[in-house]
Formats: sequence, structure tokens, C-alpha cells
Amino acid sequence: MNKSVITNLLALLCALGGYFLSQPILFTVGLFALSGAITNWLAVHMLFEKVPGLYGSGVIPARFEDFKKGIRDLMMEQFFTEDNIDRFLSDSSGKANTLDLAPVIEKVDLTPAFDNLVAVIENSSFGGMLAMVGGSEAIQPLKEPFIEKMKTSIGEISQSDEFNSLLRDELEQPSVIAGMRDKVSDIIEKRLNELTPQLVKEIIQTMIRKHLGWLVVWGGVFGGIIGSIAAVTNTF
Repeated sequence: MNKSVITNLLALLCALGGYFLSQPILFTVGLFALSGAITNWLAVHMLFEKVPGLYGSGVIPARFEDFKKGIRDLMMEQFFTEDNIDRFLSDSSGKANTLDLAPVIEKVDLTPAFDNLVAVIENSSFGGMLAMVGGSEAIQPLKEPFIEKMKTSIGEISQSDEFNSLLRDELEQPSVIAGMRDKVSDIIEKRLNELTPQLVKEIIQTMIRKHLGWLVVWGGVFGGIIGSIAAVTNTF
């Protein structure tokens, strides 16, 4: 049982108890608390559901397209700005961030590089000498050591300050940043187009329903306080 239901039940019990026990103060407190809790519960409910006859209810599903546009504008104008992209590429001191490309390099197949090296040797002045010792097959045992050395060398180069500075300078070109923003925008747009009003409603409900329940609780509390003041001062 959630907070909203508990608050409404307690307020209703106070109102009924005060009425049947002829306790005007308890009745007034319960009635005001019930009105405050129900009013806030209805307000929360009207955010997500269309209530016939109540203009403005169901605002979240009704303004679905505006929500999508707001999410897209928030992402592009607050997160993926040119300044933020520049800060991503630089550390706190302004130097280029060192990108860890080792996992990528490890997955790259460098077999074509070895094959091209063999082809260059075969077509060079050393081709004849290579043919005398068995041709390209003679250097195939060097394939794995070559690939391992190449990966190690490329990894070391990718960690150097010079490489990362050159990479940052290239990525910070206006045309490159504009292209990055366009791609991010397209990704966001495609993902938002997959959303439906019902899905958006469920996402928002999941995030804030727990906290909105406190609106009902405090509506009941303050309604009860006002009711007690009204009963004591005989203004009800």
C-alpha cells in the first residue's frame, strides 16, 4: 500500500470517526486532511492521465512532442556543445587527453599489413634473394612476431603526447566537431522517434512517482493543521 492510499484512508477514518463519535474537532481535522490529500492526489493523477471534463489533465502524454524536443535540445545545448567536446578532448591543464586505444589496437587484424610488407619485399631488389630461400613462405614464421611488434609500437605511439596533440587538433577542426554534433543529434533523434507517449509516461512515472506521493502526504498534513485551527477558532 503506497503513501497516497494510506494518507487518504487515515484522513477518511478521522472524518468518519469524528462524525459518528460527535467529535467536531476530529471531524474537521479529518475533513480538511482528506480534502488536501485528495486534491493533491488528483493533481498528481492528472499529470499522467486524461480526466474527462478536466481541462489540462493528461499533460505529459498530451505534450509528448514537446517533451521529445525538450530532451533533444537539452542534450545538444547543455551536453554536446562545442565547448564540452573541447573539454572532453583536453585535461584540466589544457593538454590533450590521452586516449587509451590499446583495446582497439588489440582487436585490429594486422595480417594485411604483413601481407603488404611481403609483397613489397617480393617486388623489390630483395625479391630474387627471397626466391632463392623459398619465397614468401620462408618468412611466414615471422608473421606473428611482426603483428605483435606492430601492435606494441602502435600502442606506444598512441600514448605519446605528440600523437594525442595531433589527434586533438584534428578533432577540434570546426568541420569535424560539426560532423560529430550532427551524428550525435541523429542518434538522439532516432532514439526519441522510437519512444511512444505511453513509454514516456512510464519513464517519468517511474522516476518521480515515489516523490510525488509525498505531495499527497503533505496535503493531508497541512489540510489537517488548517482544519484543527478552523475547529479551535470556530471559523468552520
